[in-house]
Amino acid sequence: MAKATILFLYCFLSLTTFAQTKPNIVFILADDMGYGDLGCYGQKQIETPHIDQLAAGGIRFTQFYTGTSVCAPSRSALLTGQHTGHTPVRGNYEIQPEGQLPLPDSAYTMAEMLKHAGYVTGGFGKWGLGYPGSEGTPNQQGFDRFFGYNCQRQSHNYFPDHLWNNDTRIDYDNTPINQQYYAPDLIQKEALAFMDEHKAQPFFLYLSYTLPHAALQLPKTDSLLEYYKRKFNEQPQAIPTLWDGKGYQPQAYPHAAYAAMVTRLDHYVGQVVEKLKMLGIEKSTLIIFTSDNGPHREGGNDPAFFNSSSGFRGIKRDLYEGGIRTPMIAYWPAVIAKPKVSGFTGASWDFMPTFAAIAGAPAPPRTDGVSLLPTLSSKGKQKQHRFLYWEFHEDGGRQAVRMGKWKGVRLNVMKEAGNPLELYNLDSDPGETKNVAVENAAIVQSIQKIMQNEHIEIARFPFLKN
Repeated sequence: MAKATILFLYCFLSLTTFAQTKPNIVFILADDMGYGDLGCYGQKQIETPHIDQLAAGGIRFTQFYTGTSVCAPSRSALLTGQHTGHTPVRGNYEIQPEGQLPLPDSAYTMAEMLKHAGYVTGGFGKWGLGYPGSEGTPNQQGFDRFFGYNCQRQSHNYFPDHLWNNDTRIDYDNTPINQQYYAPDLIQKEALAFMDEHKAQPFFLYLSYTLPHAALQLPKTDSLLEYYKRKFNEQPQAIPTLWDGKGYQPQAYPHAAYAAMVTRLDHYVGQVVEKLKMLGIEKSTLIIFTSDNGPHREGGNDPAFFNSSSGFRGIKRDLYEGGIRTPMIAYWPAVIAKPKVSGFTGASWDFMPTFAAIAGAPAPPRTDGVSLLPTLSSKGKQKQHRFLYWEFHEDGGRQAVRMGKWKGVRLNVMKEAGNPLELYNLDSDPGETKNVAVENAAIVQSIQKIMQNEHIEIARFPFLKN
């Protein structure tokens, strides 16, 4: 079905239902935040009171997963409601001088769905799904307003020389030795203004924060950095006196800087909630908080110091649990009457059908997700996944499947046809320490069949070795 036809049907059907009762949706996506980086998920050293408060008043999910273990394909899976065997962007593919391989015009995103269901849509933060002028820019993929980084590679510098306001480049007088304008503050200001402007109509606010992704950068006057330096009694590491602007800016206090970035993100979340309260729309707003993949070990960061993976195996770029299991919190005062912890096994492609159900829109086409509305509302029977599937297109290629208590991982699939499958029992071995494939041949066979069936080869992201 052509994209234009899909949009017409969604627009027509959505306008006839659920007209005046649509809740606002605020989707907060952290960047490279580990499962264990929040106090409500067991973090002992970093303070996250505002996010913890969301969990205390909402639903904290313990078995929720990202789209995959790096930025662009994870975000593609989120926005299209399709896992990485189906979604159009499956890897970090750079376009020079700025941007990434774009979402094609045929892609159908949650922003397009919600826009045609009567929502005003805004994206603020990091994009990474299409270079300027391409069909993959936010304004071409359903967002009425965008402010932030077009290119995920350029977002590695928190003091950029430019950001994008829709399709207009905004230049800033930032240099390696003259860092005046901190991008997260600029982006947050625009996001809060968007809420002010659209408080009288249903809005979808996609806050794709860059924190706490490397580089480990903060404003020079940041009090949080000083606080954590004292808290950790951290001694400075030797770094170059001058940074040439290439790669990640070195950080003399990496532990304090990472902690400060996480807490700074928490403060931004607190500002969003406070704004909703001030506008009188907190109760009628669904807030989702999650991360795009596991914790990073870049720019001097040390996830082991913070136990960022919470005892799970792996970090960013792994398809073991530490690379893809994510914090996920849902806060919706008008609907979630009783706080709880949910063990529902889900993934980021579930948000597309969930938001369709909330907005009164038809079920989205070509989704791998299920609606979480029964879990959020405690009404009706929650549909379960038979399995979850992931691909990773770097380091030789990887596949993974979660099927009930079983987790299958296959490495080097782009290099070695028929590479053996690792199998783990997550009920008895959540750390994925014991490969039990030999003892469970039938389970291995079932997972191998899922891997074979769920991958659809596309020319722009070739994967399986013939």
